Amino acid sequence: MLAPQPSANDVFDAERMVPGFVAPPLALLEPQQSQLEAADHQMRSWQSEVVGPIEPGSEVHKREVCRMFRETFNPYRPAVLKWPQLDPATLHRIVSLPIWDIAVHTEGKARLRMAAYARTVEDSRMRDAIALNAWEENRHKEVLEHMVRAYGIKLAPEPVYRFPKKPEWGYLTIGYSECVDSFFAFGLFAVALRSGLFPRELVDTFEPVIQEECRHILLFANWVGWYRARLPWWRRALFEVKVAAAWVVLAYDRIGMVRTMDSAGAVQEQDYNFTVTGAKSVTDTDISTRELMEICLAENERRFSGYDRRLLRPGTLPKLVRLALRFMPKKKRNDPQGGSRGVVPPDKLSV
Repeated sequence: MLAPQPSANDVFDAERMVPGFVAPPLALLEPQQSQLEAADHQMRSWQSEVVGPIEPGSEVHKREVCRMFRETFNPYRPAVLKWPQLDPATLHRIVSLPIWDIAVHTEGKARLRMAAYARTVEDSRMRDAIALNAWEENRHKEVLEHMVRAYGIKLAPEPVYRFPKKPEWGYLTIGYSECVDSFFAFGLFAVALRSGLFPRELVDTFEPVIQEECRHILLFANWVGWYRARLPWWRRALFEVKVAAAWVVLAYDRIGMVRTMDSAGAVQEQDYNFTVTGAKSVTDTDISTRELMEICLAENERRFSGYDRRLLRPGTLPKLVRLALRFMPKKKRNDPQGGSRGVVPPDKLSV
C-alpha cells in the first residue's frame, strides 16, 4: 500500500513516496577538484553501447533512456556549493531579480508532480527514472534556498504544495513547462556569462543545476516518445489531445502573465515569464529578439550535444523559434565576425 502523501511545504521524501526508489549517494562533503570535474563530464556526456537505431517505444529505448538518466547523475551536495562574495552592485542586481519566489515555488510544485506520476508508472525502470527526476527537483529547491540565505534574499511565504489529482496531466504540464523555461534559460545563462555583469564564480556555481535541467527535459522528451509509441491508436489519439491541451494551457498562462504585467506592473506576475522576457536583466548591452533566439538555439544544441543522438530531444519550441526567425529582420552589426550568430541545424524532433 502506498504511503499517504503530505501537503506540508517542508516534507518531501521521494523514497517514501515512490515504491522501490532509492536515492543515489551524494559526493563527499569536501570533494577534490578532480572528482568535481569527473562528475561534471559524466553528467554531460553519455553514449549508448547499443548498435543500430533505437526505436521509440521499444524495450531498448526505455532501457537506454533510464540508463542514461542514472549514469549521468551528478552527486553534488547543495549544502557545500560555494556562493562567492559579491560586490554591492552585483549583490543588488542579484537580489533585485524578480525570479526567486517563483523559482522556489516552481521546484516545489515540480517535485510533487513528478513523484505523483512516478507512483503510477508500472514499469520499474521508468518509475525509478522519473522518481529520480523528482528527487533532483527537490535538490534544486535546496540549492535555491541555500542561495537566498547566502545573499539575504527575502522570499514571500511559500504556498502549500499538494499532490495533483490527475498525475499524468500534472506530469505533462510540468514537463512541457520545463521544456519552455529551460530553452530560454540556456540562452539567458549564456548572455549573463558573456555580459560580465555576474561573476564567473557565481555562474559556475549554478552550472550543475542548469545542465541538470537539460537532463530532465531529455528524459521527459523520451518518456513522451516511449509512452506515445506503446499506446493503441485510440488511446494515442486521446494522449495527443492531452498534449495539445497542455500546450494551450501553457501558452494561455504565459500570455496572461504578460498581459497582467503590462497593464498593472505586477512584479509577481512577471516572474513566470522571466525566462522569456529577462534578457535586459542579465546584460547591459542591447540585444535583439532575433539575437537572443539564436543564442537560445545554439545553447540548446550545445547542452544536448554530449548525449547519444539517437535519443529524442524536445523539438516543438526550437522548431517554432526557427520558423519565427525566418520572418525576423537580420540586424547589421559591427562586431569582428559580422552578421548574426549562426543558427544550429534542426535536430531530431520529438515533443
